[in-house]
Amino acid sequence: MLQEFVTTTLSFSPVAATAAGYHSHNGIPLDDQIDSFSLEAVARRIEFYKSFEQRLQAKVEAGGLTPQELADYELMRDQCRLALFELTVQERHKHDPTLYVELAGNAIFTPLVVEYAPLDKRYQHIGMRLEQFTRLLGEARNNLVDAPELSLQVAIQENDGNRDLIVNRLRPAAPPSARTAFERGAGEALRAIDTFTEFLNSELRKKPSSWRLGSNRYGAKFPYALGVSLSPGQVLAEAEAELEKTRLRMHELARPMYGKLLPGRTAPANADALTKEVLSKIGEKHASPETYFTNARRDLEEVRAFTAQRGFVPNPPHDNLSVIPTPEFMRGVYSVGGFNAAPPLEPKLGAFYWLTPIPETWDASRAESKLREYNDYGLKILTIHEAIPGHYLQFEFANQVEPQWRRLLRAVYPNGPYVEGWAVYATQLMVEQGYLRDDPAFALTFHKQMLRVIANTILDIRFHTSGMTDEQAMDLMINKTFQEQEEAAGKLQRAKLGSTQLPTYFVGWREWLRTREAEQRRLGNSFQLEDFHRRALLSGAVTMPALRKLLAAPLVSVPK
Repeated sequence: MLQEFVTTTLSFSPVAATAAGYHSHNGIPLDDQIDSFSLEAVARRIEFYKSFEQRLQAKVEAGGLTPQELADYELMRDQCRLALFELTVQERHKHDPTLYVELAGNAIFTPLVVEYAPLDKRYQHIGMRLEQFTRLLGEARNNLVDAPELSLQVAIQENDGNRDLIVNRLRPAAPPSARTAFERGAGEALRAIDTFTEFLNSELRKKPSSWRLGSNRYGAKFPYALGVSLSPGQVLAEAEAELEKTRLRMHELARPMYGKLLPGRTAPANADALTKEVLSKIGEKHASPETYFTNARRDLEEVRAFTAQRGFVPNPPHDNLSVIPTPEFMRGVYSVGGFNAAPPLEPKLGAFYWLTPIPETWDASRAESKLREYNDYGLKILTIHEAIPGHYLQFEFANQVEPQWRRLLRAVYPNGPYVEGWAVYATQLMVEQGYLRDDPAFALTFHKQMLRVIANTILDIRFHTSGMTDEQAMDLMINKTFQEQEEAAGKLQRAKLGSTQLPTYFVGWREWLRTREAEQRRLGNSFQLEDFHRRALLSGAVTMPALRKLLAAPLVSVPK
């Protein structure tokens, strides 16, 4: 069933299949195809997920599953339920134009940057996919019945990013042998992009809708997306309690720093005002738009050396990470950066730490706001989160899972709290292990980042279940969690474009800490931190309850 699930679902999504290294299905090439959202294709997906979940349940009821098989079952069950929710309840294909725009962008960007075949062969695939933009964006026009205004704005912006990718990135790099086929596809794709933008600006703009899920739908989606038994209300209560504890800790850290950083000034009596002034002073030390990427690459080498020296996490098995600009068609969601793993079936190919550059069109105040948020310390924390010992290390070990179909399942359909929780936990690990131990400015910035993790959760749950307003959200981010204006505005947009993803950071961080504590109790004096991390990372991105069961199971072998 495992192989059937991953191969069938990837056949529904050839774009994701290319990214995963799965290049053909039952002898049919996938790298030259784009997903379909026709009525028939959507119906096929719904029928598959319904019938597969029924078969899964019957198999579980029959008993006899090993811990590994149970971990696979939970991921497949949650993915079936999440897919059915999005297809039949949320009906994202009817209300979210960014679904199609980002799919189109990934369809042609992945073959450009992932070297799974010679360049001329990949350009043949790009050309054939470009020819299908008319079909894909036509299905989008047929399916979309309304859309939130923000989704429209972002889709138009990202559609422009796809145009830029074709004209200014793909066209100049096209090899002579593939230029004719590329140009044929490019011409058709550019016309389809322009037609779709016109549709978004005219017809769909007349049909606005709300981006809020509401309590019932959000509560239904929550367990499928997070894989834990906690309700949104329970998670919200934990987050709001942690918010106050972290704010108090920041006030304690900031007070003795005030006189050193701001000599001659009288410290405010108000704790928030004092903390904000100290953070503002720390934020003055930052890169310029021109040195932003240089500094991130420098930070990457610094943290790589630190983790190798301290030995609290295993070293990544490959050295295939590149720092590149976030693709323009993804910057509506990834306004800061992100991570794109190597294909699980071809792990030696490239992995990418995406960093979103400061747009040249921004005025000086907007650029300064972002650079102050991602100051010298904030950029280091971002690099730790996205690269080492965060997501890059995590996925490099996940790409060693065997057999390959299990590896593919846990990479293509990973549990969110496992993935994002690890990156937050990994940042805390760096602090625990003494990274910049003698620099209180780094410690304060770390706690500020933890406040953001907590605020993400509060935003998502309150936005979708209790009608939180933009004003309340901005107050939480700027006044309660000390974020810069530009960062808060970007997060406000991101929170409205999705649901249930933002809590994965907080929920996952708490679950990773609980998992470590459980292993320490179980193993006692034989507990070793690096061994715990190696075993946990070699499981792949299972649900956190499943991870605890796997760690407690008898160990067969642990690759070094």
